[in-house]
Amino acid sequence: MRTFYHTKAFYSAAALAVCLLTQPALAKVLPAACFTDNMVLQQKAKANVWGTAKPGSKLTIIPTWDKKAYQVNVAANGKWTAKIATPSYGGPYQIAFDDGEKLTLNNVLIGDIWLCSGQSNMEMTVGNGFGGVLNAMQEIADATKYGDIRMIKIDNKTNFQPQQEVPVKWGWRVCNPENVKEFSAVAYFFARKIYQEKHIPIGLISDNWGGTVAEAWTSGTSLKTMPEFADFVKAAEGGLTQNDIENRYKTEVRHWIDRSRTDDPGYKGTTATWAQPDFNDSNWPKMQLPNFWEQAGLNNYDGSVWFRKEINVPAEWAGKDLKLNLMGVDDYDVSFFNGQEVGHTEMFFYPRNYTVPVNLVKAGKNIIAVRVFDNGGLGGINKGPLTLQLANDPAKTLDLAGEWTYQKALPLARLEQPPVLANSANRPTLIYNAMINPILDFNIKGVIWYQGESNADRAEQYKTLFPLLINDWRNKFKNPNLPFYFVQIANYDCHDQPVAADWPELRFAQLQTLKLPNTGMAVTIDIGEATNIHPRNKQDVGSRLALIALAKNYGVKVPYSGPSYSSLQTKDNRVVLSFTNTSGGLTSKGSAALKGFFIAGADKKFYSADATINGNTVTVSNSLVKQPVAVRYDWQNNPDGTLYNGAGLPASPFKTDDWQNIKLDPQKQ
Repeated sequence: MRTFYHTKAFYSAAALAVCLLTQPALAKVLPAACFTDNMVLQQKAKANVWGTAKPGSKLTIIPTWDKKAYQVNVAANGKWTAKIATPSYGGPYQIAFDDGEKLTLNNVLIGDIWLCSGQSNMEMTVGNGFGGVLNAMQEIADATKYGDIRMIKIDNKTNFQPQQEVPVKWGWRVCNPENVKEFSAVAYFFARKIYQEKHIPIGLISDNWGGTVAEAWTSGTSLKTMPEFADFVKAAEGGLTQNDIENRYKTEVRHWIDRSRTDDPGYKGTTATWAQPDFNDSNWPKMQLPNFWEQAGLNNYDGSVWFRKEINVPAEWAGKDLKLNLMGVDDYDVSFFNGQEVGHTEMFFYPRNYTVPVNLVKAGKNIIAVRVFDNGGLGGINKGPLTLQLANDPAKTLDLAGEWTYQKALPLARLEQPPVLANSANRPTLIYNAMINPILDFNIKGVIWYQGESNADRAEQYKTLFPLLINDWRNKFKNPNLPFYFVQIANYDCHDQPVAADWPELRFAQLQTLKLPNTGMAVTIDIGEATNIHPRNKQDVGSRLALIALAKNYGVKVPYSGPSYSSLQTKDNRVVLSFTNTSGGLTSKGSAALKGFFIAGADKKFYSADATINGNTVTVSNSLVKQPVAVRYDWQNNPDGTLYNGAGLPASPFKTDDWQNIKLDPQKQ
């Protein structure tokens, strides 16, 4: 069974503006939904502002910081755009709009805007998301000090075509104890650190979606350069729709189900023997339905199960069409009445309403059989009501809930890999189209990004995809030097991740992305939680991102990186590793012995290494490796390395080799 995460909807004047902007051109001036009271505009810029007004009218825009009147011609479709010169940071100000009717935006600040994007660890809020951050109550109370930090939330949307209207979930909010609960925690702590140092108002565009993959955030223009995504993008450009995808998926699943009959004990050839009225199921176990079968005796079972139920049809129903209603099946079903198929559904969340034709219906004993497939998680006929009724008289109904017989048929492991209907959010370019393309005209200072967990099963691909995304955004925002700072995914034991997930390789792909100019990476290998993919220490994550921005964009002389591996020398049976960004010297934090290093010879067998610090170098060795050729550090899902610099920042996991498919298991070394 798949699980969906629903977020409570917040409605505001800004959200109303989104709806209004989808209507025909308006007579009253209305800025786009991303321009509201309490907003922040980028300082020292020609800030883009746009919206709708009376078609063909003249619009005057007057900001109070310079009282200059900007004259704008409103197009015949009611749309207008303007560029407004902004001063150095300050405020609050007002911006007045007048096309014959006046509108004023209040409490506007001039400062720096940061786009804050990624998946759930960027989405996680200070007070409400995934249990909240460490020391959440105190952090919420302290928010009263930071009213010059503001945030706007972009709503989670997808689209097959690039969109223009900004999907705002809620408009600009002032940081205070009530509002900060809904702020992205990483973004807030990033902004707070910068504000504490520079006292510049910070605007945060919260544009994120839990569980999403990087290709969903990348434009189709760029994705077409990667063969694995090009076909989908071209299909979307050619008019592909969600219905097309679902119909293709249902066809693929149907073929998969049909092919499974070969090994299913419930079939002989194409005949469903377990569905026949004369089949003897007296030795089958019984289950109360509706129910998930894992909660009714079939623990930890994925695959196919047959269910049967004998019913007595009233004499007056004989010779009439009936309706079989199964309101919830997880995942797919093929349903039979007296041995003949009456319907099938290849979508797990759809109600089943199958017509039982007149020729199958007889008075007295009849048999309903359902072949159910579950391809992961909970499975079964799990939701009522379960009924059989007269097709032309729904008031006449038989309740099918209660005792059914059942029998396991084919475990999932014996079936070929089932087709996958990817969540629409995780299809190439669909999030970009709906959530990034509409804000490209918004002036921003830079980007902070926290994502990667959902691409960990394709780490090698990420080495190309992630730099592609960064360059794509820089091109689309028309700023080749756009600062882009990201979080390396934290330590975690990955117990619920895909088998193919390779977190060390994903981290290494992120590390290699630092080859792009104007990038920076916050290492979090020491502040994750082994059993929590959403670690609560978001304070250090935000602070480490802020250190990068302070050093690179705000002129603050502060260490912003942990030790960075630069080169190695082999001396007999030892390897000497050199590091940069040592910031006061290398150190082993929290342990007298330096932990986390592994060493291997040409046989590619890694062993835990003895490691010692000498100035800006680390010497590693193991007596079992006579001729070492490779070293890896913290190359595990949940490592325990202790290499830091004098500024208290951890070293990133790294490897000196280019070997593929080598996973360390230190317990066997």
